[in-house]
Amino acid sequence: MGKRYLIDSNVIIDFCNGKLNLGCKNLLVNIEPEISIITQIELFASKNISQDEYALLQKFVMMCFIHSLNTDLVNTTIEIRQNYKTKLPDAIIASTAICKELILISSNTSDFKNIRGLHFINPNDI
Repeated sequence: MGKRYLIDSNVIIDFCNGKLNLGCKNLLVNIEPEISIITQIELFASKNISQDEYALLQKFVMMCFIHSLNTDLVNTTIEIRQNYKTKLPDAIIASTAICKELILISSNTSDFKNIRGLHFINPNDI
């Protein structure tokens, strides 16, 4: 089985807005996208989202496998929160990548780069 990737909301938004670099865009169109339930929430939580952007994001999310919370993810999230200065949503996303053995794609380098056991890449480095 090939590499699997967990996509953060900032990457999805950049992809849908045409702001993602060509290397990462090519990667995203050639994988089965996976996201955390937190990413799904983040994508649609804004009051200021236009109808067009909402529809585009909805199409993207419909193609994704969405990882829900479970006991392993909760326990790993607690460990991350205890050991790093990570916001709860980012800790859940990181724990999802760790527990599911996924490579996280996110431009939030400062939030994820130091978390041990997390395989992480910045979309600008692809």
